[in-house]
Amino acid sequence: MGAGLDTKQKIIEVAESLFAEKGFKDTSLRAITSQANVNLASVNYHFGDKKTLIRAVLDRYLEEFMPLLDRELESLDLRSQVTMTDVFYALKSPLTNLDKEFNRGASRFLLLVGRGYSDVQGHLRWFITTRYGHVLDRFTQAVIQANPNLDKEKLFWRLHFTLGTCVFTMASSEALLDIANSEFEINTDVEAMFDQIVPFLAAGMCAD
Repeated sequence: MGAGLDTKQKIIEVAESLFAEKGFKDTSLRAITSQANVNLASVNYHFGDKKTLIRAVLDRYLEEFMPLLDRELESLDLRSQVTMTDVFYALKSPLTNLDKEFNRGASRFLLLVGRGYSDVQGHLRWFITTRYGHVLDRFTQAVIQANPNLDKEKLFWRLHFTLGTCVFTMASSEALLDIANSEFEINTDVEAMFDQIVPFLAAGMCAD
């Protein structure tokens, strides 16, 4: 790997860590360059600006997550009946795969997505919907197929409540797993936690 690629990777990794810890708004390029021990010219050369850097950080995860999710959702298209439980379980393999590709990948990915909403990063939502809109549309159609009585407003709110629940749970997954293992004297993991959250989310989406 050349020096240029080393520098680019270092910037992304430092930026990701700071974005996850402090958010996109409260992380300055100066803080990133200082911790990465590079100059601002290096950031400008590799990324151009902060918005492009933010997208590059998240796209590392999206490139792994979205194609797998698309395949899982494609398999749902073949079913005559689909439940909300089926739809949410389509997320399991793509999310758990992130843990294989990155350190605590699933929780870091969801935390960054949550930061995109809480920090009102409109450009990031535009980037995701532009680049991966076909996957998001397929997911939305699967939700509608599973719960055709949802109007657009309820669908909007419930999907965002779902995202909020997932972001909080996965962002604090390490602490939650420690508490669960201590409280119930069991050896649980992220996959088991996913199995706990799916029925809760499915019931919320289908509530009257």
